[in-house]
Amino acid sequence: QVQLVESGGGLVQAGGSLRLSCAASGRTFRSYVMGWFRQAPGKEREFVAAISRSGGDTVYGDSVKGRFTISRDNAENTVYLQMNSLKSEDTDVYYCAADNTVLVQTTVAAYDYWGQGTQVTVSS
Repeated sequence: QVQLVESGGGLVQAGGSLRLSCAASGRTFRSYVMGWFRQAPGKEREFVAAISRSGGDTVYGDSVKGRFTISRDNAENTVYLQMNSLKSEDTDVYYCAADNTVLVQTTVAAYDYWGQGTQVTVSS
């Protein structure tokens, strides 16, 4: 089992940047595919980005391609989401998730463990 704790959210102006971090407990972090999702009140959770266990493969949602970058540091048990050129529509609660499989997947159902979320608010 792995526990996930997100940090780095906050209020930023449109066009600005934020970097989210997700710290994982346990010694098996490198065994998990890691993902970021986001959710607004009353809406379904949306896939943002995912990264393979080694960090060599990444996948992005269409709405963030070219603006967001996911990365991981297996020595530090941490996954990051660098968010640039932020837009008001990026305002959401962002969740980190871990999937104990090989495939880099994009669906909510594929992920086994979730963090508590961190709020990102982009002012226009």
